[in-house]
Amino acid sequence: MGMLSLPGFLSCGKKQDFSLTNEKDAHTSDSDENSERGNWSNKGDYLLSMVGYAVGLGNVWRFPYLTYQNGGGAFLIPYTLMLALAGLPLFFMECSLGQFASLGPVSVWRILPLFQGVGITMVIISTFVTIYYNVIIAYALYYLFASFQKVLPWSECFSWADEFCSKTRIVSDCNATMDGEIIHANYTFITSKNLTCINGTINYIPGQFPSEQYWNKVALQRSSGLDETGTIVWYLALCLLLSWMIVGAALFKGIKSSGKVVYFTALFPYVILLILLVRGATLDGALDGIEYYIGRQSNITKLMEAEVWKDAATQIFYSLSVAWGGLVALSSYNKFHNNCYSDAILVCVTNCVTSVFAGFAIFSILGHMAFVSDRPVSEVVDSGFDLAFVAYPEALSKLPVSPLWSFLFFFMLLLLGLDSQFATIETLTTTIQDIYPKVMRRLRVPVTLGVCTLLFLLGLICVTQAGIYWVNLIDHFCAGWGILIAAVLEIIGIVYIYGGNRFIEDIEMMIGKKSRLFWLWWRMCWFFLTPVLLMAILVWSLVTFSRPTYGSVLYPDWGTAVGWCMIIFCVIWIPIVAIIKILKAEGSFVQRLVSCCRPAANWGPYLERHRGERYRHVVDPEKKKEHEIPTVSFIVY
Repeated sequence: MGMLSLPGFLSCGKKQDFSLTNEKDAHTSDSDENSERGNWSNKGDYLLSMVGYAVGLGNVWRFPYLTYQNGGGAFLIPYTLMLALAGLPLFFMECSLGQFASLGPVSVWRILPLFQGVGITMVIISTFVTIYYNVIIAYALYYLFASFQKVLPWSECFSWADEFCSKTRIVSDCNATMDGEIIHANYTFITSKNLTCINGTINYIPGQFPSEQYWNKVALQRSSGLDETGTIVWYLALCLLLSWMIVGAALFKGIKSSGKVVYFTALFPYVILLILLVRGATLDGALDGIEYYIGRQSNITKLMEAEVWKDAATQIFYSLSVAWGGLVALSSYNKFHNNCYSDAILVCVTNCVTSVFAGFAIFSILGHMAFVSDRPVSEVVDSGFDLAFVAYPEALSKLPVSPLWSFLFFFMLLLLGLDSQFATIETLTTTIQDIYPKVMRRLRVPVTLGVCTLLFLLGLICVTQAGIYWVNLIDHFCAGWGILIAAVLEIIGIVYIYGGNRFIEDIEMMIGKKSRLFWLWWRMCWFFLTPVLLMAILVWSLVTFSRPTYGSVLYPDWGTAVGWCMIIFCVIWIPIVAIIKILKAEGSFVQRLVSCCRPAANWGPYLERHRGERYRHVVDPEKKKEHEIPTVSFIVY
């Protein structure tokens, strides 16, 4: 009797084909280059996921308003410059970083262990944001269901309205000429005497559109402030549950399932925008709205104001979703030699063109609303929640077949929100996968559903009667400074500590050797222009900080304190992790610091065949242990 060991269980050339220990899950397929983490099924899945992540609600409800407010078409000048100087360099850097290492936003900091807390900060901020972002999707779902009625429920002042509800402005008093003298009287007296108000002297009774009162009184059941939590609004809670069920269903197979869903969720919003634009362009007053947006004669003098440049930089920064961790996570599933350079340019340009295009669709219909209401366009234009759930629904209610247009608009908001949400949740699951690869291989579906369930429960505070105040509070703090701090440290760490030229050599391993002239622009941005701009935006944001408000409602002191606690909780991991890394290192303090500023021993391309001469020394003990070829023993008689 003897023992015979057969490595790889009689494998013929491919060790992974017959594995007794490694279980394949739906996240990977036989065609994947990286059989452990998986890859995108094709490039279209990746590009549409990136477009869906970058193109979000801000493109529709923030950019058009900023353009109108900052000089019309002239605003496109600083916007384009900020894209080239701040947005695109960071976008390209993060896409390259994730693709090179095939790791998520936390594990990728093997590149610079001292700064691993930056990755943790990105993931925590993404967690906070995904909680309230799905609440906004729930709002869109509620309005979507409310559109399935013959008469839109916010088209008139129905039983829920109070005395201030009005579809038109009610004149209070004015000046008029009577018997050769100018008098000031209430409007009732003026009309009883058949007099005419003098232009510019008319005062109106404060009133609210039906859509505004419907938003506050019916949809939100809004309380008086953060102090008055009230009860959970049950129908919003159900919409929130439905939105999380959609996200969970789309992601249960990871990128293999979400990569297919985005073909609809990323592309169909463009169809709806085109339909809304064509319909809006045919309405009376549409030209007035578009003139307010771009301007018959753009105000070029606005470019002399620093606020305009700050608005352009912040809009580009947040619109492209840099420093959230999502770009690194999505790019980590690319094949090693994918051209991430052309991908970055294509996605950034698509994002910006979408913003401009959306502005025409939004302002054409707002112009019609102003025409019908006999108001200046400036009085009906708004941004954020007021645009999406008050001004635009009010405008749509004035159109023939208004339920159809309302359904299309809120369906578009739903799809725009879901795209971004898919990528954010994928960021969280990718982080878990990098830390616990064996768990995710076997339990991907339960882990994904568990993450969605936990975030749903955490989001219930945002669907109480004070929910809108919590949504606004998280957005005000977490989606602001934390991201800027992470971005500044990210670019400083990679360019000045790891080495910008070294990072360029890493990129060339993926996309091929490029000329010095090719890299000239990127070196200028990465080494100087982009970090200076980001620092300027960060300092400006801190200097101009104001207490959070929602409309005219001021937040209590404890509410502001909670906001500060949230942002501190997000960024405090940067120094904590740095201190832990230094304490665990060996030698004197200087030696420890230097050691933590060097790449980890396992930093480099994920797969051995891509490491070449530069990274041939890379040893990953955990990966080596995990991927040992199983030995099967047979007894031979």
